[in-house]
Parts: sequence; structure tokens; C-alpha cells
Amino acid sequence: MNILIVNGSPTESMLDIGITELKALLEKHNHTFDELTLRDMNYSPCRGCFNCWVKNPGKCIFKDDGDILCREIIHSDMVILASPLIMGYPSALIKNALDRIIPLIHPYLEGIDNEAHHMKRYERYPLLGLLLEKEEDTDQDDIDIINEIFTRAAINIRSSIKFITYTDKPIEEVIHAINHN
Repeated sequence: MNILIVNGSPTESMLDIGITELKALLEKHNHTFDELTLRDMNYSPCRGCFNCWVKNPGKCIFKDDGDILCREIIHSDMVILASPLIMGYPSALIKNALDRIIPLIHPYLEGIDNEAHHMKRYERYPLLGLLLEKEEDTDQDDIDIINEIFTRAAINIRSSIKFITYTDKPIEEVIHAINHN
């Protein structure tokens, strides 16, 4: 499986150690992988102009690393979004990255399961996984909210969540989720 790890930690942290361990395990299990470290990339936040839908379909007007992000995501079988929780939510880097991938879908809507969803621009989209570093006060309500938000976000980009796990659990659980669920 071709896996993209999107590191959304704004600073070097324990999450980076977990990602290093994960990459070693991915290699051991014969998965190919790449990592995008968002703090080292240059991409502007989405400004909601929708030019990527209307004027220049599939391409953002910003000529920055957002193009790399879109290209790497659409060419992956799975994308693992890795982030510390900050005030109960993954980092702003992850949120901005998700906003910048809207060129991967059409602006047009269709009905699916009694809901309106954007039409696919591509035939296939990667599965999503979340690897999150909890805060001291992270509780079950925080976890439930994150689960709901990212499950809905996955649907909007025509994907699904394969797993949500936390760095306080053995990193082998991520490999198990990739290989067996």
C-alpha cells in the first residue's frame, strides 16, 4: 500500500518520534510511504474564492506547496493525518491542509444516502487515518467530536476513516489497522 503521512505538528514533538517509529514499521511490512511535514511547507490558507472549481478547475490560484499536497494525496492509497491536539482539535496546519485539497472534488453536488455530497473529480480517493497526540485534559467528549468531524470531512472528500488512534497507544496498532481492518 502507498501511504502518505501528513505531519501536522507545528513544532518538533513526541509525535515526530511516533512518526519515525511508524515509518520503520511501514517499511518492515512492505508498505511504500512518503511524509509531508506541513511546518516545512509553504502553502497559503484557502481563501474560499472557488477559482479551483470555477475558473481553473482542479487547480488552486496559489502557486505554492498546496499543489504538492493535492498531488501526493490523490496518488496515495491511504493518508495518515498526524497531529497533536491543540485546544481539543488537530493543529491549524492540518485544518489548512484539508481546506487546500478542495480542488480534488467538483463543486457540483449529488445525492448519496439522502445527503448532498460533492461529485468526484477522480475515480479513486485514498482512505484516511488519524494519528493524534492527546493533551493532558483530552477526554471522551473531545475524542467523540474529533471522530465525528473527521468522519464527515472524509465523506466530503469521497473517502472514509480507516482508523483514529493516539500516540499513547503502541504504534503497532496503526500497522494492524492498515493491514487488517
